[in-house]
Amino acid sequence: MAWELYDQLIAGIPEDLMVERCQVGLHWILTESAGTGMAMTPTEGMPRHAIGRIAGKTVREVAAFSKSWNFLEAAIGISAMNSWYNAPSTLAQNWASGHDALSDVNLFEEWEGRLAGKRVAVIGHFPGLEALAKTSILSILERKPLAGDFPDPACEYLLPSQDCVIATGTTLMNKTLPRLLTLSAGAEFALTGPTTPLSPILFDHGVTQLAGSVVADAETVWDHVAEGGDRSVFRHGTRMLRLSRANL
Repeated sequence: MAWELYDQLIAGIPEDLMVERCQVGLHWILTESAGTGMAMTPTEGMPRHAIGRIAGKTVREVAAFSKSWNFLEAAIGISAMNSWYNAPSTLAQNWASGHDALSDVNLFEEWEGRLAGKRVAVIGHFPGLEALAKTSILSILERKPLAGDFPDPACEYLLPSQDCVIATGTTLMNKTLPRLLTLSAGAEFALTGPTTPLSPILFDHGVTQLAGSVVADAETVWDHVAEGGDRSVFRHGTRMLRLSRANL
């Protein structure tokens, strides 16, 4: 059943939607169809892909590579997936109050107060966690641990006892998301970052909050990524978007 989430996300994309262009940048991958989809360029795994010419394929065909164990192929697939789910036109179809949730404040700043005293696990060492660490019982799980982090296999031991789990959208790319959701059953679970598909389908699998990105100024983003832009892309043409079942 591990592929069920991926298969549902892929099947939710219109069959005849085509990829207009794709750019694999140093830090971000962009794919354009109904809108511009983003995914983080992986730093692990194979540095090349075997998808072939991406522009001109259907979005659904490219999105199917989200199931690839070549993480670069998987990231390209998720970027294509997000070119549908994170497009403003799709958000307007799927959500009753989508753009009401646009924000320039990241999830950690927004949730800092209401997570005070709670057991919180963050999958991925995001910047700016210091304030959250002061108010909550914080565990950070990281594939390349920094001082004080837990290695990611510790998820098997830590997640079942958490009140809240916040995971990077790249867990969809590296295939750890289904297991993380199983381990976190009963906890609040937020999927965050530009790799996150803003699809209600994720709520049926245990996600309770989506905190992704919408490309508001496509040409600025494409130019910025082409020049090797990193996290500064958040200040160059993207907006953060927070969605829960309340937005349906």
